[in-house]
Amino acid sequence: MKTFGNIVCFRDLQQATDDAIALFGDKEAGGIVLLKNYDSYYYGYDEEGRHYPGYAELVAELSEKFPLGQDIVGEQDKKDFIALFGAILRLKNILSAFDGFAGNEILPQRDLQDYQSVYIDLYQEFTRDKKADKEKINDDLVFEIELIRQVEINIDYILLLVAKYHESNCEDKSILVAIDKAVGSSIQLRSKKELIEHFLATINASSKVDEDWQRFVREQKETDLETIIGEERLKESETRKFIDNSFRDGTLKTTGTDIDRIMPPVSRFGGGRESRKQGVVARLTVFFEKYLGLV
Repeated sequence: MKTFGNIVCFRDLQQATDDAIALFGDKEAGGIVLLKNYDSYYYGYDEEGRHYPGYAELVAELSEKFPLGQDIVGEQDKKDFIALFGAILRLKNILSAFDGFAGNEILPQRDLQDYQSVYIDLYQEFTRDKKADKEKINDDLVFEIELIRQVEINIDYILLLVAKYHESNCEDKSILVAIDKAVGSSIQLRSKKELIEHFLATINASSKVDEDWQRFVREQKETDLETIIGEERLKESETRKFIDNSFRDGTLKTTGTDIDRIMPPVSRFGGGRESRKQGVVARLTVFFEKYLGLV
């Protein structure tokens, strides 16, 4: 389950490891799980008449074919970018296990965030109207979303940047740019972008960032929930219980009878109940993702 990182052991387990691998298949299978050397992944290597491009080659190709600030137009170009950036993510994941990779990432952090933001944009475009957790769209289009989640930026990091912005007397606009790039490159924080931007607009010299953020989130959550309940005419106590349980469990249950219990009575002859139900599910899903991890 460990996708990258160094495993340190002070005993010689090579033979025991090879024996264990042999129990589950080919006795020569050790080569399947052992990494090549750093240079092979960084600069590329040749094997059995085929060249496998390294991280440096792929980053150079990325910069040449898809320069930042230039829109990617056309389905094939979008698919080419997805495949190329996915390959870079996979190699970066492997190279992170090597100490020598630190300082040799080539792409500056902000450029990486910009590319990652484009990658997530395309992920959302291609997965629209599909299952949210379906990362393999077809045989030739796979998104490495799990690799992005491994380096996910959390709200604590954003609040640290907000605190720095506050310390600058709200004058250092470069921090606002850093916040925008960080949020845009994050799967988790994108759903909270509007919330973060509205909070930033309230910051002034007398603000206490952590305290004000907690209060702001509570108040906004209550306002948003009241709006949904009122506009959709949902049963208030049942809806609040449903939402509280969802945040407690970390998932919004949209199947079964849970949603039906919070829906208002509808005439059996009126029709349109199912479409209205789907509308309620959509609004509650946006609300849930917006505040998940914050309350």
